[in-house]
Amino acid sequence: MIILYDCATAPSPRRARILLAEKGVQHETVQIDLRGAEQMGEAYRQINPQCTVPALRTDEGSLLTDNAAIAAYLEARYPEPPLLGRTPQDKAAIASWQWRVEFEGLLAVADAFRNSNPAMLNRALPGPVDYPQIAELGQRGLARARQFFATLDEHLAGRDFIAADQFSVADITAVVTVDFARVIRLKPDETLPHLLRWRAAMAQRPAMAS
Repeated sequence: MIILYDCATAPSPRRARILLAEKGVQHETVQIDLRGAEQMGEAYRQINPQCTVPALRTDEGSLLTDNAAIAAYLEARYPEPPLLGRTPQDKAAIASWQWRVEFEGLLAVADAFRNSNPAMLNRALPGPVDYPQIAELGQRGLARARQFFATLDEHLAGRDFIAADQFSVADITAVVTVDFARVIRLKPDETLPHLLRWRAAMAQRPAMAS
C-alpha cells in the first residue's frame, strides 16, 4: 500500500494529495504535525532524514521525498489520466510551466512567508538545518508573488488550463500557490479577472478539496 506522509495545513503535501486524488490512487495517510515540529523528531527523521513533507512510500518500498519525484512515479505507475502530458510538445509545455509556477510563484510566496512570520523564526528554509530569516527576502518574495499573479493572469486570458490545453500538474501547483498566498495577504481580485475565472473553474474539480 502506498503511504503519504502529509500535513493537512501545509501547501507542499497538498500538491501530492491533489495529484493522488486526480489519479484515483488508493493510499494510506500519516499526518505529521509540522506546527509541533514532529518532522524534526527522531522518529520521522528515521523515515525521512530531510525532515520534510510530503514523503511517499511506494508499493515497492522506496521513499520519495519531493513533489517532482512523486509526480514522476505516479504518472509512470498510473498513466491515466495523464497529468504530465501525452505528446513530446505537451510534456515540454507542462514541464516549463510547472517550473515557472514553482520558481516564480510558490517559492516566492514561501520566501515572503518564511522570512517575515514570527512562527518561522530560524526556519526560513525547510529541512533539518535552521536558517535565519532575512527581512529583505521576505519583501522581495512578496513583490515577486504579486508579479507572478499578474503574469499568470495575462497568460490565462483565453485559456482554461495553464499548459497544453489540458489539466496538468502545472494547474495543481498553481492552485496551491494561489491559495497559499493568503498567508502573505495576497489574493486575486477583480484586477486579475482571468486568474479569478480559472481558480473558480478549478474549484469545481473534486480533487481540489483534498
